[in-house]
Amino acid sequence: MIKVLIVDDSPTIQEYLRHIISMDEELEVAGMARDGDEAVRLVQKTHPDVVTMDIQMPRMDGYEATRKIMEVHPVPIVVISSTLDPEQVSDTFRAIRAGAVAALEKPKGPGHPESDRMAAKIVQTVKLMSEVRVVKRFSPANRRTDRKSGASRDIPSKCVSVCPDKSGKVRDIRPREVKVVAIGASTGGPPVIRTILSNLPENFPVPILLVQHIAPGFLQGMVEWLDKESALSLQISNHGERIRAGHAYFAPDGYHTGISRTGEILLSRNSPVNGLRPSVSHLFQSVAEAFGRRAAGVLLTGMGKDGAPELKLMREAGAVTIAQNKESSVVHGMPGEAIKLEAAKHILSPEEIADFLCQLERIRGKG
Repeated sequence: MIKVLIVDDSPTIQEYLRHIISMDEELEVAGMARDGDEAVRLVQKTHPDVVTMDIQMPRMDGYEATRKIMEVHPVPIVVISSTLDPEQVSDTFRAIRAGAVAALEKPKGPGHPESDRMAAKIVQTVKLMSEVRVVKRFSPANRRTDRKSGASRDIPSKCVSVCPDKSGKVRDIRPREVKVVAIGASTGGPPVIRTILSNLPENFPVPILLVQHIAPGFLQGMVEWLDKESALSLQISNHGERIRAGHAYFAPDGYHTGISRTGEILLSRNSPVNGLRPSVSHLFQSVAEAFGRRAAGVLLTGMGKDGAPELKLMREAGAVTIAQNKESSVVHGMPGEAIKLEAAKHILSPEEIADFLCQLERIRGKG
């Protein structure tokens, strides 16, 4: 049985989550906490396999509780919060940075048209996250500050290696040829994307297109959070916009993202691919068709196989292809499938991916 600790200050939400979890024969409720302080104590007492964490609570909020739990008794934490309050959405991504492994919208009550789907998603996510290996986190002595606030911050002005053991050799990237980088991610993706983007400089010479599977309502908050962590300019994609170097463009909720041969973003409401819209498969196929060998594709952590066959299309078209390694992935479904298909020329950790992409700048600087 998978033991679940429910943390929420609303008795109504507590009971509804208890009902959802108890209905599945593989799950059991280990306990319920009304605030973060009680959650920290109960984690150490009940040893749950997964914690569902509210964000806005009295005494100690979900971010602080996540941070403390990851310091004293690491366990997979799934944030379940409202998407209506921008502050809660922002704190959700602070919790993810502190070690939470997934974020979901609070479920609608019984009778709502979306209630069954949302309940099933909670059960699926809790089961999946129970298998995630988490490690103890320690609070950094020097926290980074917002790059837009003017305060000092460890944002690179140029690419520097974040992998000290690298030989420094440029691998499989041809001078002046890569014109676009396409990145796809699902479960566990936001902190990995943060690692990659935060290590690229403002003058990174290639536009980046991204698809991140995320619960509806969280995208804007995620982009705002990542924008504070990166020297690049981050935004949600607009149809017809021409992509530019130093910018990263995220697929909007409910829209596939593609690219034209002349570099304009193409959004569509075409049928879901692999049950998903936006889908990584759609992005990678579009990039393969439009840019061929002048592209790089990166497939990150996530369940399922979205993007894996299309990463192979990119490789067959001559593009640079990368899959995240198993050791650093929350879920190795998508990148693992790409590796099985021999779609990925390179299998790297997030830090190595950032270092690898920086070769683009180094080569161009020599050209």
